[in-house]
Amino acid sequence: MSPCTPAVLLAVIVVVAATAGDFAESMVKEKLGIKDMSNALPGHGGVMDRLDSVVWAMLTAYLGVVALGLA
Repeated sequence: MSPCTPAVLLAVIVVVAATAGDFAESMVKEKLGIKDMSNALPGHGGVMDRLDSVVWAMLTAYLGVVALGLA
């Protein structure tokens, strides 16, 4: 196995998690019938719309690093 294989695997997992986070937050907004989660960043979907991908990606990156033994 190549030395960069775990890092590439982690990168793919984090990208999928970030996309899933964005999708999940969009589904919540759709179910609630709202366009923006807050008025703090008007026209950008609110603060959560800026952070949804980051929150899921951070958690997944941490769990992936631990699971792959990269820490």
